[in-house]
Amino acid sequence: MMSDEVPTFRNGLLSIYQSAVDDFARATQPPSTLSGSAAPPPRPGLEHGFVRAGVAAALTRMDDKAAALNARMRMPPPQDSRRDCAELGLRYLEAAAKGDHADAAALKDNLRFSQCDAMWIQTLDKYLKYFGPGGGLRTIPYVPAAAVGNRVIDMPPDACIAVVADWGTGSDAAVALLKSIAAKNPTIVIHLGDIYYSGTATECSTYFQRIVDMVLDRARTKIPIYTLSGNHDMYSGGAGYYDLLAALNDPPQRQPASFFCLRATDQSWQFIAMDTGLHDHNPFDVSGALTYLEPDEEDWHAARIGEFPGRTILLSHHQLFSAFSRIGPAGPDGRGNPCNPPLLKSLQRFQAAAPGRVAAWLWGHEHNLCIYQPYAGLDCGRCIGHGAVPVFDSEAPYAPLPDLPDPPQLVAETQLPSKNDLYAHGYAMVTLGGATARIDYFEDTDFAAPTYSETLPLATA
Repeated sequence: MMSDEVPTFRNGLLSIYQSAVDDFARATQPPSTLSGSAAPPPRPGLEHGFVRAGVAAALTRMDDKAAALNARMRMPPPQDSRRDCAELGLRYLEAAAKGDHADAAALKDNLRFSQCDAMWIQTLDKYLKYFGPGGGLRTIPYVPAAAVGNRVIDMPPDACIAVVADWGTGSDAAVALLKSIAAKNPTIVIHLGDIYYSGTATECSTYFQRIVDMVLDRARTKIPIYTLSGNHDMYSGGAGYYDLLAALNDPPQRQPASFFCLRATDQSWQFIAMDTGLHDHNPFDVSGALTYLEPDEEDWHAARIGEFPGRTILLSHHQLFSAFSRIGPAGPDGRGNPCNPPLLKSLQRFQAAAPGRVAAWLWGHEHNLCIYQPYAGLDCGRCIGHGAVPVFDSEAPYAPLPDLPDPPQLVAETQLPSKNDLYAHGYAMVTLGGATARIDYFEDTDFAAPTYSETLPLATA
């Protein structure tokens, strides 16, 4: 059976394009399909002809591996004016984003005098606001450490924290996963970033906030929600993300910035959540991006770790290391690097600030579950980016990169299963218990029981 889920692309410009396609598809859906209740309208999927046309146009910009996804769609793209309009729209966005004004003007004329809906042109023009002169993104409203001070957010010493990454798709799979989280009565929910396709204000409101408010019944439960910035959140210049921070929680639970510290009131465990998305916002440099922490933010994290007598679990969107996804450009010898060097230096600084007290690091970015053996001086490095983005068998997420020296290894028998051409989705639950923190990993093949569990001790041997 082929999947009806819309594929996403590790390409910033295509992510912004997908946002425009989604916006136009929602605006042109028959009114009968839109919900007037508190529930957000469903995200247009491959049942919508223009969405299929947009995916087909995007696939022509990708390599053979991604293009193979075309064969995985149950419904082929329409062979009519929608296909032509989608392709023309993408070419217009590409030209305008690169600053090729003559080509952009000619393509806009082609769109204007064709059979394409005038609203499609208006939608594309709206999305061009995310690019400045020469294709540079607008200024991201990052909040510096000086504005945060030494503020931490308290959490109960017996808190049960759901951690999920790359979840903000607005899809049925995302809703089903959050319902599973809700059934486990979490004290707190933390999202490690990426609201698709490019973190626009509409996407953050419709496909993140409205869904968490509804599924978690937050009007009654008041469950705090925290979210990090990923690269997809920043492709729109943080347009929706930073407004979301102010809207999710009331003080004193409100997240003060794109980084934060959650600290148990008995001083046993804390989460240090780092902003690695800020420096992965360029839609023209996805594969070569080597993200890092702002220096004053790194100082802030080191201070929070050094002053804390308990143990710390690090959180970020981007990975510290990987066996399966390229991190930054190749070296002079043409070989890749399994580690992110700037983030590794940050880890070493944190470990020096509190020897033996950095217990684990959870990240997303790769749409995969990777339970790694100890590596790069980190005992517990975990990728949990399998929140809701569809990953197809043809993408081979567990195929190691061939040019990595000494890549990290997985714990045996922890790979995700695949079913009906798609890999499983899932999340982690961290349960604090004073002397320990237990992490349970759940998959949508069976949300009732964890597929893997581990316990972190409060004190090291």
